[in-house]
Amino acid sequence: MTPTPRRASRSREVAVPSIRDVAAAAGVSYQTVSRVLNESPRVRPETRAAVLTAIEQLGFRPSRAARALSLGRAPGITVVTSNTVLYGYAATLQGIEEAARAEGMAVGVRVVESAEPAEVKQAADYVADPSAGGVVVIAFDPIGVAVLEALPDHVPAVAAAEPAAPERGRVAIALDERRAAADATRHLLALGHRTVHHVAIPSEGGSGGRLAGWRDALGQAGADIPEVLGCGWDIASAYAAGRRLAADPDVTAILCGNDDIAQGVRRALYDAGKDVPGDVSIVGFDDIPGSAYSTPALTTVRMDFVGLGRACFRAAVAELGRQEQPRPALVPPSLVVRESTAPPPSRRTAT
Repeated sequence: MTPTPRRASRSREVAVPSIRDVAAAAGVSYQTVSRVLNESPRVRPETRAAVLTAIEQLGFRPSRAARALSLGRAPGITVVTSNTVLYGYAATLQGIEEAARAEGMAVGVRVVESAEPAEVKQAADYVADPSAGGVVVIAFDPIGVAVLEALPDHVPAVAAAEPAAPERGRVAIALDERRAAADATRHLLALGHRTVHHVAIPSEGGSGGRLAGWRDALGQAGADIPEVLGCGWDIASAYAAGRRLAADPDVTAILCGNDDIAQGVRRALYDAGKDVPGDVSIVGFDDIPGSAYSTPALTTVRMDFVGLGRACFRAAVAELGRQEQPRPALVPPSLVVRESTAPPPSRRTAT
């Protein structure tokens, strides 16, 4: 049998242009092409234009592996989070993914289920690998904070965090939950309520965030600061907290840690024969989809979690490329007044 001769032209037909082909076409060194691809400012405008023209004409596509080698990390983003379902976490993740997709970058997600040292170390080791690229830690809770603190210094990481979070030597971007909670509490006090009770979400700490803002406003007004009722992320635990508050005739206003908690508290009040806002006013937090369509429509704090995610993505890319940090563009939290708040019964009777 006569062996079939190899087609010498086949390799030429499928040949992919390389960075050296681009350099030859543009009349520059391959190092100059690399600088253009990495958006280095050390390239003259006319040289940059020649390289970009050559790239377009040759149909050159940069190698991700080669770019990762030049950066020391993969050109992508890995998000570390303890939750992907709760609204604040999910909306932040949405913002990261949307911003990454617009830039043609991939996003990976690493879920950490507990703050146990072994699990935290495993997550930190995972994102320390160069294949993880830039890292965004959603540090809304002790789990995220523990991972952030465990990361080696060389990992290009940023945090979505609370404004009062302690300095950890990392870029941290936050929504001002403390001021927002204070504004929500002041709204209830301005309606005539003597004090405001608080049902807190698990991630709240006494030194910052929603709980601290609530305390700020009560303290500044000289109002009593009631015992905080904590609950889990589940609505059933919020319902149990609501039952306790419904049994207290002095409770006329409640600030809830988020809108899901408000839903559980509202049901508990209903089952106890309490009207909202006739007997008790409720304020939620986050302005989740559907809050405007509950009965009554929920007064709540609108939070720009999607914008937070976009800002964290841009910050992580800057860390990855060792570039100057961009200024975050965030919509400040704002109180959205709807039907679930009103003056207390005593104030309405007096007028």
